Amino acid sequence: MAETYPPLDKRPIENTIYLFDVDNTLTPARRHVTPEILKLLSTLRKNVAIGFVGGSDLAKQQEQIGTASIPVTSLFDFCFSENGLTAYKSGLPLASHSFIRWIGEDKYKRMANFIMHYIADLDIPIKRGTFIEFRNGMINVSPIGRNASIQERDEYQKYDLEHKIRETFVNALKKEFGDYGLTYSIGGQISFDVFPEGWDKRYCLQHLEAEALKEGGIEYKYIHFFGDKTSPGGNDYEIYSDPRVIGHSVTDPDDCAAQLKKILSNV
Repeated sequence: MAETYPPLDKRPIENTIYLFDVDNTLTPARRHVTPEILKLLSTLRKNVAIGFVGGSDLAKQQEQIGTASIPVTSLFDFCFSENGLTAYKSGLPLASHSFIRWIGEDKYKRMANFIMHYIADLDIPIKRGTFIEFRNGMINVSPIGRNASIQERDEYQKYDLEHKIRETFVNALKKEFGDYGLTYSIGGQISFDVFPEGWDKRYCLQHLEAEALKEGGIEYKYIHFFGDKTSPGGNDYEIYSDPRVIGHSVTDPDDCAAQLKKILSNV
């Protein structure tokens, strides 16, 4: 039976929203959410607005959090895929934007060619497939390839931490395309995101600010964010440290669950 929740303007904790990163916050990286986390989120949602904000596209978040019969957009009040470039409120789409419209085909092709040449010359233990994943709001670059298995991802993450493959790659792109106005953000185990300046996870905040301007809309004065990559250079850092946001750093989904239990014990 589907859970029912009070309307957004009737939640006991007013003018407040809790936002969550996905990978390594709600779920292990690229794996499925646990029943415990879903239960905690459902309980929290009965008291306050909740949402997720992730760099991946909606299809991956559906795979990680939803099921064949339960759309992920039904489990949160706000869904901010690709940092909010694709967004949903109460299951309905909000305004979207496009990376390729912003950068243009010529600039994108020059960058894509550079990336593929760089990866071709990169000496790492293994390479799989899908080295550039084109998304609505960004590109995701993976030296090993996004088709790597879970075991290969785990092994590559250790290798990357030791040899700083992604960090060095990002520095090369910054040097080559310094005039493009792009941000590079290392997240997850095997890849990094490339997107226009200001299109990091803070992008989703404009959707929340727009809510206050709508007739009967809600002004979200207290925006809580939970994420694991909250240090400088991590893909949660910008929103975590934004003055409009109350940041909560987690180490993994178990830590996130523990923090949620503590919050719910005081509700």
